[in-house]
Amino acid sequence: MSNTVLKTSRRNFVAHKGRMALSAVAVLLSVAFVCGTLVFTDTMNTTFDKLFAVSSSDVTVSPKGAKGGEEIPDRGKPEMLDGAAVEQVRKAEGVAGAEGAVLSMSVTVVNSKNENMGSTTGAPTIAGNWNDNELKSMKITSGHAPRGPTEVMVDADTAEKHHLKLGDELRTIAVTGDFRARISGVATFTVTNPGAAVVYFDTPTAQQHLLGAPGAFTHVNVTAEDGVSDEQLKQNIASAVGADTYKLQTSKEAADANREDVGSFLDVMKYVMLGFAGIAFLVGIFLIFNTFSMLVAQRTREIGLMRAIGADSGQVLKSVVVEAFLLGVVGSVLGVGAGVGLAVGLMELMGQMGMHLSTDDLTVAWTTPVAGVVLGVVVTVVAAFVPARRAGKVSPMAALRESGTPGDKKAGVVRAVLGLVLTAAGGAGLYLASAADEAGPGSLWLGLGVVLSLIGFIVIGPLLAAGVVRVLSGVVLRPFGSVGRLAERNALRNPRRTGATAAALMIGLALVACLSVVGSSMVASATDELDKSVGADFIVNSETGQPVMPQAEQALRATAGLDHVTAYREVEAEVTAPDGTTEEVGLGATDPTYAQDLRRKMIAGEHAAAYGKDSMSVGSLYAAEHGIKLGDRLKVAFTGGNTVQLKVAAITSDEGNLDKTMKYISTAVAEANVPADRMPRPFMLLASAKDGQQDTAYAAVKAALAEYPQYKVRNQADYKQSLKDQVGQLLNMVYGLLALAIIVAVLGVVNTLALSVVERTREIGLMRAIGLSRRQLRRMIRLESVVIALFGALLGLGLGMGWGATAQQLLALQGLKVLEIPWPTILGVFAASAFVGLFAALVPAFRAGRMNVLNAIASE
Repeated sequence: MSNTVLKTSRRNFVAHKGRMALSAVAVLLSVAFVCGTLVFTDTMNTTFDKLFAVSSSDVTVSPKGAKGGEEIPDRGKPEMLDGAAVEQVRKAEGVAGAEGAVLSMSVTVVNSKNENMGSTTGAPTIAGNWNDNELKSMKITSGHAPRGPTEVMVDADTAEKHHLKLGDELRTIAVTGDFRARISGVATFTVTNPGAAVVYFDTPTAQQHLLGAPGAFTHVNVTAEDGVSDEQLKQNIASAVGADTYKLQTSKEAADANREDVGSFLDVMKYVMLGFAGIAFLVGIFLIFNTFSMLVAQRTREIGLMRAIGADSGQVLKSVVVEAFLLGVVGSVLGVGAGVGLAVGLMELMGQMGMHLSTDDLTVAWTTPVAGVVLGVVVTVVAAFVPARRAGKVSPMAALRESGTPGDKKAGVVRAVLGLVLTAAGGAGLYLASAADEAGPGSLWLGLGVVLSLIGFIVIGPLLAAGVVRVLSGVVLRPFGSVGRLAERNALRNPRRTGATAAALMIGLALVACLSVVGSSMVASATDELDKSVGADFIVNSETGQPVMPQAEQALRATAGLDHVTAYREVEAEVTAPDGTTEEVGLGATDPTYAQDLRRKMIAGEHAAAYGKDSMSVGSLYAAEHGIKLGDRLKVAFTGGNTVQLKVAAITSDEGNLDKTMKYISTAVAEANVPADRMPRPFMLLASAKDGQQDTAYAAVKAALAEYPQYKVRNQADYKQSLKDQVGQLLNMVYGLLALAIIVAVLGVVNTLALSVVERTREIGLMRAIGLSRRQLRRMIRLESVVIALFGALLGLGLGMGWGATAQQLLALQGLKVLEIPWPTILGVFAASAFVGLFAALVPAFRAGRMNVLNAIASE
């Protein structure tokens, strides 16, 4: 009998392939997103691995305190070593060659139109000296290498993007000052361009202008003699120069360090995208569940006949499961192929942004298609299991019934009770999260509340459908008269089906509403705090984290119409409290005018007192934790500088402040205890205009800093808009990823309607026979779709706003105290859901309208 069941499954799958098509598309999209994400991130890992492996010398010698990765030095200059180090290293045993190199990421390069040549991907501009090690990853394709202080070479991608050619003049803005050079050559990457703009100078020019130290280097590239391993070479160099004198890395160690920096970003991106793929899979479960539920209902007589001729319940269940398995295999295999295509598309998109990834490096690990197929098949089979189990319970007597299977009232009651319990438990979790005093436990309650309330709404969906759809119908459908009432009856005919269809849409829209509330509340809270705390009229900083160059600071301080300018920097120090607790912190070193620029609520003392000689301020949380009061002295060991005792002259409130937990000292205290060559540059400047001159001063500040396009000049209105734009861009990215889940949900509505039309073929024929026109029939189906979509939207938006409001209460512990519901967005999404319903009904309504009346009446 098992062979017969298998043949029946294959025959049914082929016979109903049209009805299963949209379910297959849902599986395809979800698997494609998973596989595309894996292929894309694996390809990026491969290309960066190749770059790091090629560009690393056998051993790299750097200053002991050099920071790895792409961290921009806060002093405006990287750590340096003396040129004598090159000769020291060269004398070590096993060294075939040692070459000094210069590399700086604290520069900005602009063209003759004062346009920043930097990458739009957020990668820094890299400037250095042209040396033999660069030939491993670059080749000169036009012109020649720089030969003096007036020549510079650029990478080909930057030249193409900004239409640069040989002879064009570029201005380089560095901490040592501005200097100009003309393009003498163009170099092309032989491996992947990491997305950064790259410029090269000859070695003396790079030392003079990038480091301000003739003869100095940032690192030494060392090449091993034949037969000498990298590890052995590293040991030899350590023996020759002293193991603790410099930082030594083999090619593998340097590549691993770089890979770790890039890998952390790629991992975050990968898991975020996989999370959204998981949401799409969850939504797809409802589509598949509905598909098989309706197919089982439509084949009740066929299944009853199978039972009558000897098939047992297990064989019937197996028959439906095999159909689901075939659907999962087909959808998953197609999804794997689509995933590779999606990865190539993402690579093209990254190319448009400045990071060129070659398809030659396309990496499809064997685990990717296996994971995609297994995941797709498992999800499909799991989603179809309940309908399959229901099919196995069809008795032989069902063959004698006209249609359908008897409802299980007991199961409906159990479902309703379970749904109410889960929803109540989820509500309790959300309440406990909103009432939490600490973020950690509150986050756990929030996560539990979100999960339980979501499951509760899914389970209780059919019960809610009976009431909510009636209310919606009274507003939306009743104006359409009898056609509207028919649409309402159709939506209520099978509450379980309506609930499952709406639940798919509910999930995506709940996340949209939640994130909209959180995003709007973040912007409103930050804006409110800005109004309360920031007294400065203008804020100047770099969006890429570059420190403010001396020439830019001087230009701002020389601007007419300003009352004062405050430089804000952080110095690293080790602070020891009176109770003996020691911690490494960044101390905010600012001018005394900072007390005017940032209004702080004080617990004890005056903010301005913190900027006196040998004084400092601490935050209230730190003071409470360590029992600190005014007049206490803290031991402060400045990194690379002096160790002093500073008096606590002020205790600032940590409640709701923009710079929570910060400790402050004056710039004068920092300068007295940190060597000049170790003193960090400011990363932000605050300025206030003279009374009544805000508008003219704003224009003057913009004009003064126009020569330095890396810095943004914002007044408070600009800063608020910038916050709004940043949150908006993040939300738009999230909405774009959620669009996949919403597309799958729309497919679910389409599939439900299409199968419902097939299920009601005879009924439609009878309605047409007694006078229902094609136009009225199509309108009925469209209205049914609209009310289902609005039902899902209402549940999703309501649930999402509850999640968002709870999350905001939790964020209030971090100072984000303003709850703002973005009603235009919420109402816009709700209205758009009606159009989604209309769109989803187009094809089913068209097909229903084309039915032959007599054939429809004759169908069973």
